[in-house]
Amino acid sequence: MFRPLSIFIGTRYTRAKRRNRFVSFISMTSMIGLALGVLAMIVVLSVMNGFQREMSNRILGMVPHATVVGVKPIDDWRPVAEAAMKHPEVTSAVPFTEMEGMLSYKGSMQPIQISGVDPALEGQVSIVTRHIVQGRMEDLKPGEFGVVLGDITARRFRLGVGDKITLIVPEASTAPGGITPRLQRLNVVGIFKVGAELDGSMGLIHVEDAATMQRWAPNQVQSVRLAVKDLYAAPKVSAEVVAGLGDAYRADDWTHTQGSLFSAMKMEKTMIGLLLLMIVAVAAFNIIATLIMVVNDKGADIAILRTIGATPRQIMAIFMVQGTVIGIVGTLIGGVLGVIAALNVSALVGWMERVSGQHIFSSDVYFVSNLPSELQGGDVLLICTAGFVLSFLATLYPAYRAAKIQPAHALRYS
Repeated sequence: MFRPLSIFIGTRYTRAKRRNRFVSFISMTSMIGLALGVLAMIVVLSVMNGFQREMSNRILGMVPHATVVGVKPIDDWRPVAEAAMKHPEVTSAVPFTEMEGMLSYKGSMQPIQISGVDPALEGQVSIVTRHIVQGRMEDLKPGEFGVVLGDITARRFRLGVGDKITLIVPEASTAPGGITPRLQRLNVVGIFKVGAELDGSMGLIHVEDAATMQRWAPNQVQSVRLAVKDLYAAPKVSAEVVAGLGDAYRADDWTHTQGSLFSAMKMEKTMIGLLLLMIVAVAAFNIIATLIMVVNDKGADIAILRTIGATPRQIMAIFMVQGTVIGIVGTLIGGVLGVIAALNVSALVGWMERVSGQHIFSSDVYFVSNLPSELQGGDVLLICTAGFVLSFLATLYPAYRAAKIQPAHALRYS
């Protein structure tokens, strides 16, 4: 089968000969280094994707995706919910009231964000009903001022179901200070644990109790909470829903409260990816060193090829082919091993825990009990492309040096 001269000779140079086994060994180490760099990038970025997915599911499963907030308390939330449900991206709409206060128990205090919810409908827009570890969500009944607290808050105050705690809510008044505290005794009817910081900063009460504490009518609510199909479309969806309702409403969404957290996670992934890319860059430098050694070793061969008619461009192509072959093989090996490792890293960590008898990820310390991993094709494609590009760029300088060799000078000192 016909093959161009550059490809034929370049691929032959990648195989070991008796007098250049050291050069071939350096080629192999360059290939292994490139494969390890690609492997590490795929596994680490997949694990970061897994943690980001867990955080998204837990935090954004608790906070509202979007809300339609009334300029004044909403007397009847159902027409607003029906209007919102007409939008194709909205999956659920439920009543919602939010306020901030301080919890006080035996001299200890902590800030808390209280959400007034309807226990019968909350499961449509939140994962909290699936993470109740003590008590029941259904025990939030109007008029009884029950509260469901997070696990961190409960452990901080050493609370259990049946205990009572005081909620202090600021209230505007005509007093000289402008604000007077209002105290409300709450009964702990449940404890949830989603494994995020919300376990220590959020509490749930019945929406009618929230209206009573705000001195509203029992049927009045602050807003209508929406669940949307695409979380990242929540700002657009809420704005479109509010546009059809008029000036009496305004839109809010999760990017205002949690957007900085996910922006930081995205930046962290980018920075770690760039740092890991340095491993691939080091392997590319090894390719440069390998090709320079090959050029020095093959000086006489290059001169003979030039004398029989090979052009500088062909000589340059020979060594570009050799370096590119090293890069392609190393990147493909690293890509395949990285995909396999990313798909099985959770099982591997579980096996290590069983063998060692030690919990690497204890649920008492971390918000996850295993190592999550989510392999994304875009990451694999980007990493492999970076490996190909760096390995190709690494061939340019050695190939240029080979093309500049003068036949007479090389043969004189060979």
